[in-house]
Formats: sequence, C-alpha cells, structure tokens
Amino acid sequence: ELEAQVAQVRDDVEKAEPRRRMSRGAAASTSRPVGWAYRAVVAMAGAAAFSLTSRPPVAPGAWGASMSRLPATVESSTTTTEGVREALERAAEDPPILETPPPPRAGAASDTASDDASFTEEDAAGLETLGARVRSEFPALAQETRPGVPLIYLDSGATSQKPRSVLAAERAFYERDNSNVHRGAHTLATRATEAYEAAREKVAALINAPSAREIVWTRGATEAVNLVAQSWGSTHLEPGDEIVLTVLEHHANLVPWQLAASRAGATIKYAQLNADRTNVDLAHLQSLITPRTKMVATAYVSNVLGCETPLEDIVRAARERGAPDCAVLVDACQAVPHRPVDVQALGVDFLVASGHKMCGPTGIGFLWGSGDKLEAMAPWQGGGEMIDTVTLDGTTFAAPPARFEAGTPPIAQAVALGVACDYLRGIGLETIQNYERMLAERLLDGLRAREDTLGVTIYGPGDRDVALVAFNVQGIHATDLAFFLDQEGVATRSGHHCCQPLHHALDADAGTCRASLALYNTPADVDVFLEKLDEVAAFVKAEPEDTLEGLDDGDDASLFAPLPGTSPTE
Repeated sequence: ELEAQVAQVRDDVEKAEPRRRMSRGAAASTSRPVGWAYRAVVAMAGAAAFSLTSRPPVAPGAWGASMSRLPATVESSTTTTEGVREALERAAEDPPILETPPPPRAGAASDTASDDASFTEEDAAGLETLGARVRSEFPALAQETRPGVPLIYLDSGATSQKPRSVLAAERAFYERDNSNVHRGAHTLATRATEAYEAAREKVAALINAPSAREIVWTRGATEAVNLVAQSWGSTHLEPGDEIVLTVLEHHANLVPWQLAASRAGATIKYAQLNADRTNVDLAHLQSLITPRTKMVATAYVSNVLGCETPLEDIVRAARERGAPDCAVLVDACQAVPHRPVDVQALGVDFLVASGHKMCGPTGIGFLWGSGDKLEAMAPWQGGGEMIDTVTLDGTTFAAPPARFEAGTPPIAQAVALGVACDYLRGIGLETIQNYERMLAERLLDGLRAREDTLGVTIYGPGDRDVALVAFNVQGIHATDLAFFLDQEGVATRSGHHCCQPLHHALDADAGTCRASLALYNTPADVDVFLEKLDEVAAFVKAEPEDTLEGLDDGDDASLFAPLPGTSPTE
C-alpha cells in the first residue's frame, strides 16, 4: 500500500511541477523545486503516522499526507535512511493531516449523505471503540482537574476540544508561513494565501457547497447571523415585513433579528414548542408564514433539546407560503460537527457554523450563502480587502466572498479550521453520527433510570442522534449540580445556554444542567458521569445531620463560628 501511494505521489508531482512553476511566474524558476523523492518520503511518513493513530484503514492513493504539516526534515534531493527515520519520528509525534478528495459541486450527488441501510452490525461493533481510538489525539483530555481526579469533558456543545493536527497546523502557520494574504508577491504571502483559500475549499467540501466562493469567513456563527441580518436585512426588510423565528433559538439567532426588525419596522413572529415540548410546533410555524414573510430562521439542532428541527418541512413552507424572495437561514452549530450536512440537499439560503465547536480554533466561523443571495447583498463593513477601486468620489466593491471580509482576516485560524474539516471528513461524518447516537442512547437510558430515584427531568425527545442532553435534578439548582460534578472531574454546563426564551417555555427559568458529548468521548465517560451524578445527588440531598456525622460538639461549634474579623451575620 505504501509503494502504491508513493507511486501515486510521484506521478502527481511530476505532472504538477511544470504547471506550478508556470503559474508562479519567472521568479519561481529560482526557487528550490520540490522533488518527487521528498514527496514520496513524506507520503511514507504520513502513512506510517496514520497507522499509529489506529484510525480506519485508508485505500492506497485515496488520501495524501499534507505537506504543510510535516517539517522539511529531508532535503528535496535526499532520501537517506536517517532522513526517513527522522521524518517518521516527527510524524509519529504529531499525526498528519489527511486531505480528502475534492468536494462534489452543483448537480453532483453528495458524498456525505447518510445511508442508514448500509450501516451493518459489524460497523456497529467497530464503532464502540471510536472514542477510545481517537481520544489520545486530543491532548486537553489527558489531564486531571486536580490530583487523582481525571477530566471527563462533557461540554462539547459549548466548545469542542482540538486534535493535535489542528493545534500543530495553527502553530506551523505562524512558524513558517505567517504573512498577510492576497496582497503580497513574496513567497510567504503566496504560501499564506494558498493555505487560506485551500481552507475555504475544505469547508465547502464539508457541507457540499456548490462553490468555495460561497463560503464567507467570520469570527463565528454569531457574527455570521449578524452579517446576514444587517447586510441582507438592510435591502430586503421594509415596514410591515415579517420574520419567523422559533422559541428554541440560541440568542445568536434571535437578538440580531430583533435589531434588524427594529431598524426596518418589521415584525417578528415566534413558533412555539409542540405539545410535549420536545421540538418546535411545525403546524404553528407553518401558520405564521404569510406572503409578508421575508425571513425564516431556525436551528438545525437545538443546543438545549437536542432535537433535529423539521427543516425540510420548514423550507417547503417558506417557499410555498412566504414572500417570493423569502429566505431561510439555518444555525448549524450543533449539526456540522456531528452529522453529514449538505446545503444543496437542505435547500436553504444561508447556513452558519462556528469553528470552535467543530474541533477547530476559536475566533473563526463561516457563513455559507447561495451565490445569488450573496451577490445581491451590500457590504456590512468597510476597509481593506473588500474593495475593487477606491477614489475620493466613491468606492466599488469586490465580489463575494471578499466583499464581506474587510480587513486582515483570521488567517491562521482559517487554516486550522480547514485541518479540522480534514480531520472530521477523514473519520467520516456518518461514522461520527452513528457513534454519537450510541452515546446518546446510553446517556438517555442512564438518566431515564434515575427519573424516579433522583427526580431527574430530561428535556427534549427520548430518541435523538446528538449526544446532548439538558436535564435537572429535583431539589438541586443546576449551577450547584454542575459545580459539584466538577469537583468529581466531570465538566458539564449549567444555565440557560443562551436560550432564555426556551427555558421559560420549558418552565425552567432557573436553567438546566447540560451534558454534551463528541466523537472523543467514550461509553466509560457516560458511566462515570452517571456514577458521579448519583454521588452528588446523595451528598446534596443528605440531611444536615448526615453530612456532619462524626463531628463532635466542639467541631460543630467551630464549623459555624464567625471567621476571624467578620461579624456573625457575615
């Protein structure tokens, strides 16, 4: 298999080298060529490191190790044994990025579409070890919250941990390729621009976008929604127009629309929850859409209920009942890292996601918008990068996506996000979805078994693909519960999860505790969480005399005595 991959790399490089030199101009002829021998050595190193990570096998020639990740430990004309050994050692310490095939474009069938019928019992048996196999690639998980207490991280719904390949990619950019993009003719600027735009292609591949030019870099999903609300909203919303949202929205997909409606004099309508309060009431949402409806915005997966909203029906209602130019925006933050997402199949107009929730860095996210919608939108920020020509009389603007990317972008973060996309696609989004479904079942079964004994209340549907569950324990405030779980090394999140209206609709105004898992969690993580939940509930609910058992009268008196320098009240 290695020989076949080496032969493929050699053939690809020999074909590409003349074109690479011509495309970079005469100055490139003086630069050192990348010999096929070096590429072959790196390919072998990458393949060896890939096997060390215990990932599923890769067909020969299907992927190649990314050149941007591995250090140049072997000169372009050298294939010494020592050089090969060093390359292998360096690669083993820091597993390589996998580059997936180019994304399908418009009209092509998605290679990420889920097919449950092809998922066999043999596949399920292999899935059980996915979390254990990839866990070592996430260094943050290999720590103790305090001596003797290992970390059990169940807060991926807030932010995911990052694999070594992503961490290394961001560092490698700063150490080797750091330069501003698009505006330089020197080598570093060229390399930075190529890596930056390659990352855009990788995001497009992940969501099956027709074109990478439809991917706009933002600081995160929140900024992406604000971009649409301000730019699209400024030219499409008028007094009397309507925006339809759902009560389960994250504040990032609610507040920007309230601001946009206030500016334009538009009206917002909110679809309520269904009868069992596990999802949006589809019939109610459909009834809200009228010929005055210009925007329908909803989450793909709720970050509290863990439910998948009925997007297909929502999109159909918007097309059939809304205004002729009615648009649909989807918040996919809790979907993109956990399942195959195909924007062409969804039929929406805008989709937003955050890099930090998909194994990428913070400070980076993206907006996908259909080409015609983006082309018709005005800039929302002014500055460098987004212009065509600037004179003292006025300015003309660049085509999308540059039109919406004023100033120096988050270059290193974009490059690292591209590597995160490689990582997710290398494992397979359908594989991740099926594995996390197993974790969700285990988590839900464990919490359901404690409904009577601990007074657990579970919010959301009883069957779900996403391993994210918000819950409460009777008699214990969610924040107290999360605090005491943390003392046992279990990281969960408490509060409203940026969904105050939803918590009000759930009669949970004090908030909920949320456990959210990802591909690097294991069934053992779930079991430890449930065990510690039992212990914490028993401790918090214990009678005072039980918690003070073993203390004599003197200890009681000292325990409740005022601290030195304080009054009894204090």
